[in-house]
Amino acid sequence: MTTEKAPMIIVDSLLGGAGRASGAVAIIDVFRAFTTAAVALANHASKIVMVGSVQEALALRDAGIVQACMGEVGGVMPPGFDFGNSPFEVATHDFGGQAVAQRTSAGTQGIVAASGADALYASSLVTARCTARALAAARPACITLVAMGHEGVERTDEDELCALHLRNLLEGRAGDAEAVRRVILAGKEAARFLDPSSGHGHPRDLDIALDIDRYDFAVRVTIEGGRPVGRMEVRG
Repeated sequence: MTTEKAPMIIVDSLLGGAGRASGAVAIIDVFRAFTTAAVALANHASKIVMVGSVQEALALRDAGIVQACMGEVGGVMPPGFDFGNSPFEVATHDFGGQAVAQRTSAGTQGIVAASGADALYASSLVTARCTARALAAARPACITLVAMGHEGVERTDEDELCALHLRNLLEGRAGDAEAVRRVILAGKEAARFLDPSSGHGHPRDLDIALDIDRYDFAVRVTIEGGRPVGRMEVRG
């Protein structure tokens, strides 16, 4: 009788980590890209086409490949976009089966960079447990968890802690979701949501992003027409 070997789990960070990632990969962006993507999918977006530039997102909408653009540059919604990078904003909108292009400064850049992934997920705390389950179900030799941080160049508490929380789940521990939430709330990134002068987004974005396991699906990313596309993946 043979015992199945547990996968090697690598925790990495930033754009360099995304480029190095292999095996089953979770690209993590809690504030706010992949929280926003999950909310859009829960609100009946058919898919999220993840792109590296504003121009590509707008071109996809002009070509009718997507019907809406959402995201940010420097935290601000680009001219011509339909939605910013705000889970609270998209939580009030029913996408009615529309396809959405998403461009952000960290999360979607990491997805585009993760060309070495065998299975790829766009992850945040709202989909944490389902993402861990999906990564494990792929039965990979290696799982890579990449915390994207601020614009892919500076580590942030929320993404690093999400990666550690996923690692706990993958290694069979229950994790401590409330402790994760408390530590993030004590950090500087969370404080920016509560500062009206920061321009960092709606204060309610924070409530949604830290609603751990809000959704019972993972966001699976596959390459379609040469582009990474996120869709809802539900597992029993």
